[in-house]
Amino acid sequence: MTISELYKIFLVHSSVTTDTRKIKKGDLFFALKGPNFNGNRYVQAALTQGAAYCICDEETGVKDDRIIRTENALATQQQLAKYHRQRFNVPFIAITGSNGKTTTKELVHAVLSTKYRCYTTHGNFNNHIGIPLTLLSIKTDAEIAVVEMGANHRQEIKEYCIYSLPTHGLITNCGKAHLEGFGSEEGVRKGKGELYEHIGATNGTIFINTDYSYLEEMSRRVKNKISYGEKAADFMGTVKSADPFLDVEITKGANISSLKTQLAGSYNLPNILSAVCIGKTFDVPDHQIKQALEEYVPSNSRSQLIKKGSNTILLDAYNANPGSMKAAIENFVAMSGEKKAVMLGGMMELGNDSITEHKSLVDLLKQHPWYKVALTGKDFTGLPDNFYYFNSSEEMGEWYRRQKFENTLILVKGSRSMAMEKILE
Repeated sequence: MTISELYKIFLVHSSVTTDTRKIKKGDLFFALKGPNFNGNRYVQAALTQGAAYCICDEETGVKDDRIIRTENALATQQQLAKYHRQRFNVPFIAITGSNGKTTTKELVHAVLSTKYRCYTTHGNFNNHIGIPLTLLSIKTDAEIAVVEMGANHRQEIKEYCIYSLPTHGLITNCGKAHLEGFGSEEGVRKGKGELYEHIGATNGTIFINTDYSYLEEMSRRVKNKISYGEKAADFMGTVKSADPFLDVEITKGANISSLKTQLAGSYNLPNILSAVCIGKTFDVPDHQIKQALEEYVPSNSRSQLIKKGSNTILLDAYNANPGSMKAAIENFVAMSGEKKAVMLGGMMELGNDSITEHKSLVDLLKQHPWYKVALTGKDFTGLPDNFYYFNSSEEMGEWYRRQKFENTLILVKGSRSMAMEKILE
């Protein structure tokens, strides 16, 4: 079956899934496989649960006219996503970076949605499986789309661009994230820079944070640029206050003297400025930008400020790398509060730099007086006697509940796999 023939089926059955636990009647089920799963084994279950068709790449033993056999189900899903993407002649904005890409994506979507029918990535569907699903979820009434791209090795962003065909691009920053796959911080820049390469080659437009000189260097071959930052940019702003919530003044590009967000942390300033920049580029009025950003409430353990009894908890546990950890700790130090407790989980995928980066984090913590410090993660070593160490977040959670904190400001942060949010349950 050709992609054009499959697309005709998709037009009738436009809900696509790769998870039999989420199948609805009439869905297209793509039987994907990986190191720990094989969707081909669940074809019968998918059909029983109401799938209209199953696209698989192995012999399943199931005889049914609703089974479509292909050489590679994932490649077919990606090709179908590209075919669908090519039906649109509207802006597609791709967002990647080491820190802040999901928050930026959510803020940009909130702003653009005040004026346009805007589609975006749901949750963390930002990889080789999630991006095709995102593209295939975009309906024909789309006026603009925002696609998040995650990556942990070179050539990944390049591949995403082949089938998502972004017209606009934004790299939030490049830091020490996924060093195990990228090899070095320079490798991160080359990997993320694949987005700039695509945008430059297709005469698209990038939104660039001029506060990071390396982004300027990375984008030297891109002709069309719109800039944002704290200085020397088309759209500029500054932090008025960040204790606890971020209050921003836009000093150039928009008439917004005070933007009172529900985001905790001055490190969210670039995310706010990028949303203002993109909103203004697409002619969203100032008052709608302000309202959208002020009404946005973070979720999924991203820069969330939670009140529990007399305690205030800053939960930022969706992800962690050296850059985001340092920013979170420095922001926490600047916040008002006499009793401050820090509860951190380990940083993942740092490769040979992991021990060194965890030691640097401990050295940073030692520079400040804390009421309590609790750490979990195998690469935290050489801790001072007044730091608590636990083998898991579950152990830390038990300790936390025994402390019966009162009137305490608490920072909870760690990599996604550490599940630090469970400490608070």
